[in-house]
Amino acid sequence: MCADTPGDRVPRVDPLPEEEWDDTVRAVTETIGPLNVITTLARHPELFRSWIGFGSMLLMNGTLGARDRELAILRTAHLRSCAYEWDHHRRVALDAGLTEDEIAALRRDPGGHGWSREDRMVLAAADELHGRGTISDATWTELSTRFGERELIELVMLIGHYHMVAFALNSLRVQNEDHARDEGPGRDEGQGRDGAGG
Repeated sequence: MCADTPGDRVPRVDPLPEEEWDDTVRAVTETIGPLNVITTLARHPELFRSWIGFGSMLLMNGTLGARDRELAILRTAHLRSCAYEWDHHRRVALDAGLTEDEIAALRRDPGGHGWSREDRMVLAAADELHGRGTISDATWTELSTRFGERELIELVMLIGHYHMVAFALNSLRVQNEDHARDEGPGRDEGQGRDGAGG
């Protein structure tokens, strides 16, 4: 569940029951499972069909490497205090080669961890887009030493997309499928389960 949603609160929009799934929802759930993000957004079929194509492109067919993609997504999930996004992408990040220590460090000031120069660029982009709505010239110049034009466009769109998804997950109060109380964004030392990170 999302970080600002106590466990005793219910979703604002219930997931679509299986008997109401159309062919698109059925195909997606057969591929990735009946995730609540899928079955909730499926209540708007036209929007869902457009969104799933865009999201799938970013997640499975993009130009960014899996490590860069997951660094950007998890940092965004932390900044937006979205535990659903955090929990699901934490698993993907482990598969992409991030360590548990690196994942935990994404919830803290990037200066407090020994990130590589390449990782710091991606985290700076996520932080600046969150805080300022744009990437500074200095960060853009540094990113340009590593990424080409298509990757730069994709990085900005990826971070923006996961901000949007976090807004939807938090506002619709989409619940984690297993109601797991995994370590999510903002739940650092001294903070309760529902502490907001940022």
